Amino acid sequence: MFLRKFLTLVFVVTVLLGNAQSRKIINIPDIEGYQTLKCDFHMHTVFSDGTVWPTVRIDEAWKEGLDAISITDHIEYRPHSIDVVADHNRSYELAEPLSKQKDILLVHGAEITRSMPPGHLNALFITNANLLERDDVNDAIKEARDQGAFIMWNHPCWKAQQPDTTLWWDEHSYLFENNMMHGIEVFNWGLCPEALAWANEKNLTIIGSTDVHGPMNVKNGHRPMTLVFAKSRTEGGLKEAMFSGRTAIYFENTLVGKSALLEPLFFASLEIEEKPLKLRNELDKTVSIRNNSDLDYELELVQPGVGFDAPTKVTLKAQHVTSLTLSGNSDEIGNTRKLNVYYRVKNMLTDVNENLVVTFTFRNN
Repeated sequence: MFLRKFLTLVFVVTVLLGNAQSRKIINIPDIEGYQTLKCDFHMHTVFSDGTVWPTVRIDEAWKEGLDAISITDHIEYRPHSIDVVADHNRSYELAEPLSKQKDILLVHGAEITRSMPPGHLNALFITNANLLERDDVNDAIKEARDQGAFIMWNHPCWKAQQPDTTLWWDEHSYLFENNMMHGIEVFNWGLCPEALAWANEKNLTIIGSTDVHGPMNVKNGHRPMTLVFAKSRTEGGLKEAMFSGRTAIYFENTLVGKSALLEPLFFASLEIEEKPLKLRNELDKTVSIRNNSDLDYELELVQPGVGFDAPTKVTLKAQHVTSLTLSGNSDEIGNTRKLNVYYRVKNMLTDVNENLVVTFTFRNN
């Protein structure tokens, strides 16, 4: 009897372990007043030109630690339509039950797919994708707008549509001026400098996406994603934040966004030793900085310290403690109450050729 119970227990545990799934934790901190949501708003399934079933996108997002996704199957391009017969809402409908079970926010979306101009545009937070099937592209985009959609211009740098020069067309000005373009895809498996410049110039919300068609295959690191700084982890919170422009892009070991968002994110990542340094001439003092994020922050000194020297280059390694050593080089340093050190964060971009500059302030006396 004991042996039978023991073998049954072993069998049950083995089955449970065999079916267990693990979820990645993405260590990007919240900032004051907002939750940092990890999102991918551009992907496809067999209901357009993708190769996976909609529920696969939910499983992938859960395993990779995302908070929200949107399945944006093409309205006008459906090469599997002979075998996969359904309306334009079906991929969302199939994925929605699992998204609720897995606690993944699923944004109802679709991709309006036209030649350039205006190219491809994603409509997010729609209510009925079928109504976007219109002969005139502006009618389709107006319908999305009237459904309350957040509309973004996809992959402006895509060589298939703009092989020689990435241009902002008159058609895009029309969309922008008529509340039919709210965001622009700055990263789609590559950074588009023109898109980032336009986003800053016109105050468009920046988006980073995978545009994945086949199975998502992240062997190391993470997929490209949009970070949304939302007041709540809800669809309404997402939508409000995106229309307000509170996003950043996270790809590889790089963040792109407005300095007003990147700076608090940078310092929220760090625990900085707060004891007074009591730095004096010809003495060295060390400050411990713990980086709790997944990014290696690469710092470059902007200007020399006043009365002290600081390292010209520092890497604050992810999930590590780094020692920052300051060296007194003047007698005046003994009377200085606060020491300011200015660093450029090489892997935090605020514009095409601009990096976030941060100020470390250390108590001295």
